[in-house]
Amino acid sequence: MENQKSNSSLKVIILILSILLLGSLFYIFKLTTETKSLETVIQSEKTEKENVLKDLSELKATYDAAIAENTSMSDELIAEREKVIGLMSELEKSNGNAASMAKYKQQFFALDTKMKSLIQEVEVLKAKNQELTTDLDSTNVVLEDAKNYTKTLVGQNDELTKTVEKGSKLSVLNLNTAAYKLRSSGKEIQTEKASRADVLKISFTIAENSIAKTGDKLYYVQVIDSKNNVLGDKATVSFDDKSLTYSFTTLVKYENKTVQVTENLPGKDFAKGTYFVNVFDKNELVSKTSFTLK
Repeated sequence: MENQKSNSSLKVIILILSILLLGSLFYIFKLTTETKSLETVIQSEKTEKENVLKDLSELKATYDAAIAENTSMSDELIAEREKVIGLMSELEKSNGNAASMAKYKQQFFALDTKMKSLIQEVEVLKAKNQELTTDLDSTNVVLEDAKNYTKTLVGQNDELTKTVEKGSKLSVLNLNTAAYKLRSSGKEIQTEKASRADVLKISFTIAENSIAKTGDKLYYVQVIDSKNNVLGDKATVSFDDKSLTYSFTTLVKYENKTVQVTENLPGKDFAKGTYFVNVFDKNELVSKTSFTLK
């Protein structure tokens, strides 16, 4: 009887222990499942946080590249990039739970939409700048061509002016000098002897020139004897930094037609030897000759 009672108690104890064991096993299984589920959630939140950070980093890189274009929108682009950097800083410090990640993802989508809009504007500005640059290059080419053409015209005008100036100068031709003996009757007898000479007759021709200026022309005539003396007035005139000592002047009225000029230079005791005669238009020598008295 006692043995039966003892066996019954043992069975009850075994049953209770079995129930407790099963309960422990069920609790351990449940706890393990919940732990794995929590780890999965945590890993998922971590992955999502990393993905959002990556997207924000790419967004920042896009802004960096757009800012480097140095367009008129640079200030607005920089302001938006600072918003991206600020959001990245907040996200790195956050615990990455589902609620906060939803908020950060929403802010990222807003920033991404704004970025796409700004980048589109940048592309439009770049295209317009390219058109302006092309137009400017074309304008510069036209201006350079016009500048070169103007230089050519100026050069041609300078050459033409020089040609006209050169062509408009009067030519002094046929410069001749001869010595004469004067008779009491007024008759002039040409001589080659210095002792008989009373006057030197100097003549020259001014050639016809249709493009020369008309009006009075003053010429300076210089006669130098064999002793290197200037005969006649021996007057001196200055032109800039040069001076000229002359024998006499002759004033000619020029009207684009040939003019014959003859002047007398009286004197006495003419020296024997070679004489030199020079005709000047101001300080420019325009004709010269020489002759000899015996």
